Amino acid sequence: MQAVRIIEIPPCKMVSSGRGFFGEENFTKFNAWFSSLPRSMHSKDFLYWDGQGFCWLYLYEEGINPPEQFEIVDFSGGLYCVATDIDGKTDVEKMNSQVDVFLSENGFERDTSRFELGNIITPPEVQKILGYCQMDYYTPIKPKETMQG
Repeated sequence: MQAVRIIEIPPCKMVSSGRGFFGEENFTKFNAWFSSLPRSMHSKDFLYWDGQGFCWLYLYEEGINPPEQFEIVDFSGGLYCVATDIDGKTDVEKMNSQVDVFLSENGFERDTSRFELGNIITPPEVQKILGYCQMDYYTPIKPKETMQG
């Protein structure tokens, strides 16, 4: 069984929290806003680190009305390799090693022009039973560039 999968996120609009940190007012308000929306089968929020802070994104769809303080941004999408582990307990070095082996064996490489994403996939009622959250880790990828001789 493979431990990682490849998905494509199409170009889309996302609502952005702007740069921040957990515990800050902006992030608290962003979390409260999107958590109040109806749940769907798949998580629609994504978090990334830009080197200076976190940015939280939520898939924008017609009919949702984000608070004015949150900007609607273009998201370029693309191919992502996705691995799942326990939030806060992931051995990131080991996971990255497994992802790199998978990519190498399957003709892909990391696309460092885009940010890595993450999202919690565990429903709240399951989190209570498990005592932890599962998290999907999204690594941006592209077909491996071949050397021309």
